[in-house]
Amino acid sequence: MTNTELKQTANEVRKSIVKAVHSAKSGHPGGSLSAADIFTYLFFEEMNVDPKNPKMEDRDRFVLSKGHVAPGYYSVLAERGFFPKEDLLTLRHTGSYLQGHPDMKHIPGVDMSSGSLGQGLSCAVGMAAAGKYDKKDYRVYCLTGDGEIQEGQIWEAAMWAGFKKLDNLVVIVDNNNLQIDGAIDEVCSPYPIADKFAAFNFHTIEIDGNDFDQIRNAFEEAKQTKGMPTAIIAKTVKGKGVSFMENQAGWHGKAPNDEEFAIAMADLEKAGEQ
Repeated sequence: MTNTELKQTANEVRKSIVKAVHSAKSGHPGGSLSAADIFTYLFFEEMNVDPKNPKMEDRDRFVLSKGHVAPGYYSVLAERGFFPKEDLLTLRHTGSYLQGHPDMKHIPGVDMSSGSLGQGLSCAVGMAAAGKYDKKDYRVYCLTGDGEIQEGQIWEAAMWAGFKKLDNLVVIVDNNNLQIDGAIDEVCSPYPIADKFAAFNFHTIEIDGNDFDQIRNAFEEAKQTKGMPTAIIAKTVKGKGVSFMENQAGWHGKAPNDEEFAIAMADLEKAGEQ
């Protein structure tokens, strides 16, 4: 896809995020919106996946370690054709298969149930190791949050991945600089993030995670990197695309009311026209 097509697709994903969270009257829009460009590039350009055969043996694997941004994950899966887009409006509703966090048993395209922060990377590392042991060519991608990497288990997983030279593993840190309680460098700073991953024998790349040229180049560089896993530190804007949500920690985990929903959709309609 061209960058223009990717931007248009990401904008549709953002619309779906806002619609789903508004319908649920709860959820996590801020981080879903910041990661929408990463989600879009992964599922429309980077990863070998097939919506008609979600359990394809040689598919690339994806783990959403920060499972609370499920609205972003579900929106890109629906946009890609894994399930009907209208089902997004059942997010978090009683009886819906689209729970508040990803569930691998019920949602097509979800490779790992996640949501307990810090644990997803360990699962992704295990998948990457299994691929090496089985001599498979699939790659494993794991999206973490910059607040999430305050969890110690992230670094245990990183240490083992670097030691085992898992060059089929790519960790993406959604570095929007905000977590539920405020700015990450004021809550418990994980900076410098790239240096920390490098210390665990990762190849590191720092990018603007809302710029498709930089996203594309980073994933291409990761594919060319041999003998070590890659960490992409993607600087993003929390709430990206919705004027009143951008860079506001308060939109980490709440839904827009009807008036705010109308403003958000108008913002995204305007962005789509541009």
